[in-house]
Amino acid sequence: MDAISVIRTKRDRGELSDAQIDWVIDAYTRGVVADEQMSSLAMAILLNGMNRREISRWTAAMIASGERMDFSAASGLTRPTADKHSTGGVGDKITLPLAPLVAACGAAVPQLSGRGLGHTGGTLDKLESIPGWRALLSNEEMHAVLGDAGAVICAAGDGLAPADKKLYALRDVTGTVESIPLIASSIMSKKIAEGTGALVLDVKVGSGAFMKTLDDARELAATMVGLGTDHGVRTVALLTDMSTPLGLTAGNALEVRESVEVLAGGGPADVVELTLALAREMLDAAGLKDADPERALADGSAMDVWRRMIGAQGGDPGAPLPVAREQHVVTAPATGVLTRLDAYGVGVAAWRLGAGRARKEDPVQAGAGIELHAKPGAPVTAGQPLLTLHTDTPERFDYALQALADAYEITDGPSDAPAHGIVLERVA
Repeated sequence: MDAISVIRTKRDRGELSDAQIDWVIDAYTRGVVADEQMSSLAMAILLNGMNRREISRWTAAMIASGERMDFSAASGLTRPTADKHSTGGVGDKITLPLAPLVAACGAAVPQLSGRGLGHTGGTLDKLESIPGWRALLSNEEMHAVLGDAGAVICAAGDGLAPADKKLYALRDVTGTVESIPLIASSIMSKKIAEGTGALVLDVKVGSGAFMKTLDDARELAATMVGLGTDHGVRTVALLTDMSTPLGLTAGNALEVRESVEVLAGGGPADVVELTLALAREMLDAAGLKDADPERALADGSAMDVWRRMIGAQGGDPGAPLPVAREQHVVTAPATGVLTRLDAYGVGVAAWRLGAGRARKEDPVQAGAGIELHAKPGAPVTAGQPLLTLHTDTPERFDYALQALADAYEITDGPSDAPAHGIVLERVA
């Protein structure tokens, strides 16, 4: 087997055999296949696609490149497991209230999460704004937190799908990120290797999402659901709206604060709606059809799990969250109805304020981000606060304001904000 013959097969619109896929993933992980050769193959896949068998085998080969975690009864865990993965958005803090909520209803939630890059935020960055909280846990620590609190949110270890980690970095710098077979296999190899019994996918659609159109989102969702099914994981996907930021905050500590509000029985309506929708799907997939997540939010049991989970990972759930040193208020330039607030523009502005990073090694500011004082459909008056920008470095304000220049629209007429809810479609 050699890299050139594998590249030629896909270049010429052929199907890769199981043996070719197994070999090239293993050889690339071991350094036998060079980066430039895998770049060429990734581009051929982007241009010519893969069928379901190829994607399933590619995913299996990436899983086989590392360890598989075990959260079955044999590991000592008595609860059914369920996990959620979001394809990323702006203000997408849903994992924070969702994991303890589902745990409060009887499932175990082993949530391996990531960091933000570009305009999309990362769950680990948000949680690290809590004093003392640790993202890096050993497998033994992860099991201990899961057994004690019922939920754990932490970073994936280096031993989980190392082929994906290497290929992901390569795709990021070679213009091949957009390939749906490679996106789907990247996400699902990690989630399947994680060992959860049920998985709910939150596939974002809109300007602030990776998938801009419903058709692309449907294709990605169907591909990932098929991969989960092929590998014995009960999988369902919800397509959800990301044309406007979720909730009223985009940033790290700002989003933690809002998540705690949801766990306390309050919070923005769209965040509560999506949290409950995903919780019901996770509980149903885990076989807990009679659980009532709405009651678990109302009676404080979800908040109890949050406090145990944060404390078990070294965090102080009662400690004050970081606050940025500088604020700048953007006021409404006219009276009327806010008809558009673009998720991508808000995400880029939050990133420029210091809430996100351009490279994985960049630091983030815990207190940086944006508060929204109105959502599309709301009436506004000239001069009233529309957005508040937060940063420790005020020289960033002008750069952030450039991203917001065309991100909102106020009109005299009635709102043309979409009448649909946050969940657009279900794919199973």
